[in-house]
Parts: sequence; C-alpha cells; structure tokens
Amino acid sequence: MPNYDSIGVIGGGAWGTALALSAARAGRSVTLWARDTALVSELRSRQSNSAYLPGITFDERLTATTDLGEAADADALLLVTPAQTTRSLAASLKPHLKPGTPVVLCAKGIERGTGHLLSEILAEEAPEAHPGVLSGPSFAMDVARGLPTAVTIAAGDGDIADALARALASASFRPYASTDIIGAQIGGALKNVLAIACGAVVGRKLGASAQAALTARGFAELSRLGSAMGARPETLTGLSGLGDLVLTCSSAQSRNFAFGQKLGEGRTPGDLIAAGEKLAEGAHSARIAVELGRRHKVALPVCEAVAGVLDGQMTIDEALTALMNRPLKREASSD
Repeated sequence: MPNYDSIGVIGGGAWGTALALSAARAGRSVTLWARDTALVSELRSRQSNSAYLPGITFDERLTATTDLGEAADADALLLVTPAQTTRSLAASLKPHLKPGTPVVLCAKGIERGTGHLLSEILAEEAPEAHPGVLSGPSFAMDVARGLPTAVTIAAGDGDIADALARALASASFRPYASTDIIGAQIGGALKNVLAIACGAVVGRKLGASAQAALTARGFAELSRLGSAMGARPETLTGLSGLGDLVLTCSSAQSRNFAFGQKLGEGRTPGDLIAAGEKLAEGAHSARIAVELGRRHKVALPVCEAVAGVLDGQMTIDEALTALMNRPLKREASSD
C-alpha cells in the first residue's frame, strides 16, 4: 500500500487552509499553495489566514508558497479551489505532476456548460493524475479549530483510498475510504443546490416542518440522480450524501444555506452579487443539475425550483406554490 508522507494543498481559502492544518496534525509534511502573495506572507509570518479564517491562529508547521510546482512536488495533492476553476487549475498542474500522483478533489460542484463532474475534468486535463474525492459534512472553521469531523475519501483504487485515509487521519479528523468516486461527487454537488432551497424556506419563516420535508424530498432527488449516474446506495446514504445534505440544509454556516436564506428574506441574486457577496456554489450548479436530470430522465423538482428562482423565471413564493401543487404521488415513486 502506498505511503503519502508529503501533502500539497492547492488553494489558500478557508477550506484549503483548514485541510492543510488537518494534514499537518496528521503528521504529514504540508505545502500550501495560494496565488495571493499577501496571504502567503501572512501564513508564513503570522501563522494565520485572517481573510478566510478570522480568529484562527495555528502552531502546526506548514510551508506556504506561490510556486505551484513546489506544492505539486508532493506524494499526494488536495485540489481545494472553487469547482468552476478546476479545469484551469488542473491544466496548470499538469506540467508539474508526477505520473500516478493522487489529486484529491475537495470542491463540490458540476462544471457549467459541460455538466462534467470534477473527476471527469481532471481526467481530461491531467490524465497522468490518479483522481480522488474528499467530501462529507464538514465546515472549514470546525476543521481548522480541530473539532471532530468525519468525511469520505474516494478513489478508484481501494488501496489508494485506504492510504489517503490513513495519511489524513488524526484524533479530530476521521476519513472513511471508498471506491465510489461518482457517488461522493453527486452528494456534494446537489446538496449545495438543495441547501439554497432550505435556506429560502427558513428566510420565508415557513417553519421547521417545511424545512425537514424539503430536506427529505431533496435527498430523494439526490438519490435518484446518483443512482442513474452509477452511484452506490451506501454512498448516497453515507457521509458524502445524506450526512453532508443534513449539515448543509440546516446551518447558516453553509454559504449555500445563507444565500438561500437571504433570497427568502426578499433579496434577489442580482442584489447579492451587486453587494459583492460571494456567490454560493449551488447557484452555479442548479441549472446544470436540472440538465443532468433531464439527460438521465430523472425528475428534480426542487432543483428546478431553485434554478427557476436564480434565473429570474419565478419568485420564491411561485416556486414554493409550484412544489406544493405538484400532482400527488406515492412517496416511493420515481418522480
């Protein structure tokens, strides 16, 4: 079984920094790459990332760099940049990768325009890499603070998945290995869209019963699409599926939930963008999720409602009315 003693982390945001700290706590030699020279300087001199993890300082040893090649010269890489930048980052990494290096995809989303999962993008842009996925119910601030967290780490080769889990495991970070790369990604991508819907329900003050119902019906959509795309049932009901969905659909710590909550309170997507607020990944993934559903002949009414609101085709109230007035079905029906 391979050993991954050195870990390169590509991305200096909240999640990238948190995972770098977690890997360091696991005893790995960690190099964290970021574009921003000021951020790298702060990581080196003050052992903090105030822009993304305010109030967190750390004692863990890690190397911060703006040299992508330096970070890529590691036994395994964690690619922790937004989903829509995966293609460009993978292409930039390609010249620096040693054949067979695991590149673990840590963002959650689907590429706009193509509908490709991030593992498909990596295979196209850096075929020398061995794709992996890290996903599950985890907030960056919790991981950075060393609070107990469990995630899924998936790779096509079970030995590689086991080795990655062993390399990143610590007293506060417990990875469960899997070989279901598809399932790990579907859960992470769709839960962002569904969290926007749950946030909108909370913002509209429609009650905990409505929020719970929407979460459950959202999980039915996630399960249907995941099954159609080849995901395993145990993955969809595990940490990277149901676990991540429950967390993201119930907490304003989630950027997607908070985004939906503001929509429910009367803000519009245009308002939020104009205010300079960071756009939630689910806003990128909603329409393409609907298109994937159509491609695989799977009904995704909650995702369709979110996409309709984000596209300006309906209001929050119209979307909720449409969901409540859908034809009555048996709960176990396929749509």
